[in-house]
Amino acid sequence: MRALVVEDDPTIADGVARALAEAGFVVARATDGEEAEYLGATEPYDVAVLDLGLPGRDGIAVLEAWRKAGATFPVLILTARDRWADKLAGFRSGADDYVIKPFRLEEVVLRVQALVRRAAGHAQAVITAGSLAYDTQLGTFTFDGMPLKLTAMEHRVLAYLIHRAGRVVSRTELTEHVYDGDTDRDFNALEVIIGRLRRKIGPETIETERGRGYRLRR
Repeated sequence: MRALVVEDDPTIADGVARALAEAGFVVARATDGEEAEYLGATEPYDVAVLDLGLPGRDGIAVLEAWRKAGATFPVLILTARDRWADKLAGFRSGADDYVIKPFRLEEVVLRVQALVRRAAGHAQAVITAGSLAYDTQLGTFTFDGMPLKLTAMEHRVLAYLIHRAGRVVSRTELTEHVYDGDTDRDFNALEVIIGRLRRKIGPETIETERGRGYRLRR
């Protein structure tokens, strides 16, 4: 999953970005409102963590611009503003959740995971597809009840596919959501990763739709 962290306080931004990365997210960062508005409107993200008191442009204005541009990814507002009027403005602008500073990083990660899961249409913390199960809170996979040992990139690819089980995911979409922004997106390397996953969970579990992409069977 690809997350955007928008926070001008470097200590908070570092902590949130590190916690999300440890939970398996690919994390991009922005430190002011103008940069955040551009990234959210032009790049594909699965979730954003947004501070309200940003230099350049206020977080509410950034969120409104994202929604106006057609961005539908869930947004968690992370701010010291605890007045009801600020919360109301955030939700009316398109926010999906709201956390007040100070906070526990564990809570932020759990809320972000829940937003991503629900945005993909999954109500439960454990997502299943046939014999494959993914615990979104623990970040662990099992197959036929046995733990799966995966590399970091295998985990990213499989996590993205299981959130969209039954749907064809193009190679372009997959690379956009599992590679860091500065990393070269290599389709051949992606095919190798898919091949390794098939050896671990069965060749029939991940189907190739020729000319379209990959589909994880439900």
